[in-house]
Amino acid sequence: MMENLRQLAVTEEFDYNFLLHALSEYKNPRVKINDLLKKGDIIRVKKGLYVFGNRWARQPYFKETLANLIYGPSYISLEYALSFYGLIPERVETLTSVTNKRKKIFHTPLGIFSYRYIHLDFFSVGTTLRVLDRYHTILIATPEKALCDMLYFYDPAQSLEQLRMYLFENLRIDDAAVKKFSLSRARAIASVYGGRVRLFEQLLKGMK
Repeated sequence: MMENLRQLAVTEEFDYNFLLHALSEYKNPRVKINDLLKKGDIIRVKKGLYVFGNRWARQPYFKETLANLIYGPSYISLEYALSFYGLIPERVETLTSVTNKRKKIFHTPLGIFSYRYIHLDFFSVGTTLRVLDRYHTILIATPEKALCDMLYFYDPAQSLEQLRMYLFENLRIDDAAVKKFSLSRARAIASVYGGRVRLFEQLLKGMK
């Protein structure tokens, strides 16, 4: 049974419909699914979403793909995206995303997935599709967007000096990395977000 299931799956992540199809020869596929879960052959990430257990995994699953699938529409952003791009020194365990639905936190066997709410008008500006491999493409904030989301949600900076302190002392982002940011992307995001993100646009412009 597991050999056939593994052969049919091209990725480590799969959903309930895939399982029903792969186990369609059985009279009661749900019983088989529960049996596979008990044995640890598959792991339920959340209702309807699974990965292979250690015995049957061919390669590591993509946590970023799971983040997009667990709750959506959503895009990866905030601390996790900054770490993903190598902009902050800390390793981030909680995978942080932004959604235009209610904020939620999912505690799963594979880690914590956190989702912050943002208005629909802000949602799509500054996001990008990033290819991880031939089977995995994720929706993630650009570096500029991830940082602007941090400012939007967390930072109370009211001046350029306070903003510099937040970016280069609190977050410990290398100023050389920020200098490489796209001013046009930052301007496009700031035109929608306003507020403190406008302040970041000014800071970036002065660094160019």
